Formats: sequence, C-alpha cells, structure tokens
Amino acid sequence: MDICLITIDKNSNKSLQPKTAVGMLWLQTHFENNQWEALSNSTVIISEENSKLLIEDATNAGLNIKCFSDISMLDVFPKNN
Repeated sequence: MDICLITIDKNSNKSLQPKTAVGMLWLQTHFENNQWEALSNSTVIISEENSKLLIEDATNAGLNIKCFSDISMLDVFPKNN
C-alpha cells in the first residue's frame, strides 16, 4: 500500500497517509511545497470529493491505494442524553 485514506468523521473527510517512499513522492508532485511537512506527518485532511479524484489519479499512475474507516457507529448516530 502506497497511500492510505482513512475516513475520520461522518462527513466522510479523509486523513491522507503516505505509507511508502513512492506514495510520498507521488503526493509531493500534487501538493504545494509548504504542505510537504504535513504530508510526511500524516496530518493532511481531504474531502470525500477530493479523495475520489486522488484515488483515480493515483491508481492510474500505478499506486496501491487503500481506504479504511476510523469512525464507529457511535460516532455516526446523534447522542441523546
């Protein structure tokens, strides 16, 4: 896996995490220089729409992309106290 996308909230925002040197280098060609540190620290968050575009582009370039969810059912349902 070169890049991992993890759904982090009920709005389907994704945490973008490079997992290989190839994944990091590919991301560096798609993000501004001032964002590289955030990329290397896995602190970049992208929208569902942008993640779909990234997955398509990266897959077409031959990268291996995996998507996971880090939210539970408890995070999705409203809390009633």
